[in-house]
Amino acid sequence: MIRWLSIFCLLITTADLQAQHPLTFFTKTEAATVKNDLAKYPLLKRSYAGIKKQVDEWLDKDVDVPFPKDPAGGYTHDRHKSNYMLMFNSGILYNLTGDARYALLVKKMLLKYAQLNPGLKKHPEATSSSPGRLFWQALNDANWLVYTGMAYDLVYNGIAAADRKAIEEGAFKPEVDFITKDLSGWFNLIHNHGVWACAGVGIVGIATGNKEYVDMALYGSAKDGKSGFIAQLDGLFAPDGYYTEGPYYVRYAILPYYLFANALQHARPELKIFEHRGRILQKALLAGLQQTNIDGTFFPLNDALKEKDFTTNELVTAIDIAWAEYGEDMGLLTVAKKQDQVLLNKGGASIAAALTSGKEVPPFYPYKSVEFVDGVKGDEGGVSLLRAGKESDLTTLIYKYTAHGLSHGHFDKLNINLFDKGNEVLTDYGSVRFIGVEQKYGGRYLPENDKYASQTIAHNTLVVDETSHFGGKEKEAEKYHADKLFSDIGRSAVQVVSASTDKAYKGTHLQRTVYLLQLPGGKKLVADIFNIYADTAHQYDLPFQYKGQVIHTSFKYQAHLNKMTALGSKNGYQYLWKEAEAKVADSLAQFTFLNGRTYYSISTLVQDSATLLFTRTGANDPNFNLRREPAFIIRKKGKDQSFINVVEIHGKMDPVIEISSQSYPSVQQIKLLQQSSDFTVVQIKLDGKELLIAQCNKDFAPKTKHITGNEGRKLEWAGPYAVWYEGKQL
Repeated sequence: MIRWLSIFCLLITTADLQAQHPLTFFTKTEAATVKNDLAKYPLLKRSYAGIKKQVDEWLDKDVDVPFPKDPAGGYTHDRHKSNYMLMFNSGILYNLTGDARYALLVKKMLLKYAQLNPGLKKHPEATSSSPGRLFWQALNDANWLVYTGMAYDLVYNGIAAADRKAIEEGAFKPEVDFITKDLSGWFNLIHNHGVWACAGVGIVGIATGNKEYVDMALYGSAKDGKSGFIAQLDGLFAPDGYYTEGPYYVRYAILPYYLFANALQHARPELKIFEHRGRILQKALLAGLQQTNIDGTFFPLNDALKEKDFTTNELVTAIDIAWAEYGEDMGLLTVAKKQDQVLLNKGGASIAAALTSGKEVPPFYPYKSVEFVDGVKGDEGGVSLLRAGKESDLTTLIYKYTAHGLSHGHFDKLNINLFDKGNEVLTDYGSVRFIGVEQKYGGRYLPENDKYASQTIAHNTLVVDETSHFGGKEKEAEKYHADKLFSDIGRSAVQVVSASTDKAYKGTHLQRTVYLLQLPGGKKLVADIFNIYADTAHQYDLPFQYKGQVIHTSFKYQAHLNKMTALGSKNGYQYLWKEAEAKVADSLAQFTFLNGRTYYSISTLVQDSATLLFTRTGANDPNFNLRREPAFIIRKKGKDQSFINVVEIHGKMDPVIEISSQSYPSVQQIKLLQQSSDFTVVQIKLDGKELLIAQCNKDFAPKTKHITGNEGRKLEWAGPYAVWYEGKQL
């Protein structure tokens, strides 16, 4: 009797263990639902067929698990990267088909890793302080843990106990020990690398039933809560979901955030991880989507590759999980339709069903004017996205006054960028990197990333004495942020944001106010008022990095036709060819360029004198690492200065019917009627009509009444600013 009871208990224990797998990617119940839905929904069926075709090519074949030796883009790097995706997809297919060959494929590969991993040391191509073993950097090893951990969980019930022991001790333990012990400082870092590391260790912990791993993943290697996944949720996002490293990196980090949260929802539902911090993961996803252009590309703030858009695997993953956890969202459905693939999980099946229902899906994500704060408490500046128009005619003005952004931040306080009709008009270089291209420094960030792309001159903000903000020192920049002074983004006619910093340069206060205006008749323009207050005289450069063809200037310039020199010798200036320059005095200087089929003009007020420069990247770049991109730079010298600029969107060039219309700017005059520590008043004449802007430089209370007079006129308004067009306040 006792013997049979023991056997019965053993059977119950075994059954319970089997019932616990899979847990990381989906559960048995969820897998059964997906399997049942495959024939119902075309997108789900296509997504299934896509991964099945890829995996089936490897069934009954020997998959190479090579000794690692290459940087990114090299054979061994790409093979290990392909291997973890192959194992993950094969694990999904095992659960949806019941075909043991898929489990066998994963088992064979994992047993090879169980032989390889224990003997690995520092990768031969490692160049960072966090070297990997399978890959050149530990970040990629963490990627491997995330997907391989899920793969193991998915086929767990199809692997014999002896093989499981070999895999857990040989394939996983060396990698987990390496990351949590040898690289404990990196593992505990509050950074997107740390998110991946925690997710990798935690998912392996859930897959192997190792509570120690899961606890370290949640609360740090010391399990004191000062680091780990919970701290990553609390430490990298502002309360409204803005990710401090910028939109490109929220795109990258959102995947391990959502995958580990999904696994925790199954394994430790009592954590209610998707509800943590007021649904911070939902806010992060929606904030990230708002920081995209109408073509889905992420705005290139900080280190960023401009090719990344919301059809990437990371966003497919996050959107499908979010749909299941947070409910249906038409904006997410718009993005999912453009992604044209879904995960083979509950959320993916539900999205596929919604796209099959015949429900009309909006063609564009529901973009809106929005402001995000930065910092854990939301008190470290922020970024404003001002939008006018809609759908394909959307204009987006970005004003960045955030904290630095950790190791991926740029020295670009009070930077602006402009997108119009889907085109980048006033540009940000992003990062200097050819990811996955072995010939370009193994796919790593190139030296020019720090030496040029992150320097202030590569952005559309003020440079003092040809030095970058905070001396170009990351540790110094991390101490400070800019401050928003006031904003009003609730009206289509006038949207305005003002911010300042007195920390970028010692003894210098920078204050910039930008207006996105939509005038009666629909004309759109940007008014940009940049005031500088300094203790001593300086050289000031205000660059406008633009994309387009030069059409016309109102000033004569000297072009350097036969010989060009670099604009400077350091801080990014050494990479700029000086193509042309002009000396102007007491005038309105205008520069028009063509981008796509639209004309754009920068009209700048020159009081006293200024030097206008046309530059292009490429100097001192013998390896051709930089894109050849132009800039228009306004240079002034003195103590206190004001840069008053109007960026105008106008006209159309149709090359098909060969007609160009409204190619000249409508701005005829800019006058600085008043400039003091209290007020700035600017008069702009457009086609004979008057646009008047008055703003406060000290008192930003929303209801304070102001009166100022100039040129025999008395202006009265309430609040920090007022705009009049043809005498009528907008």
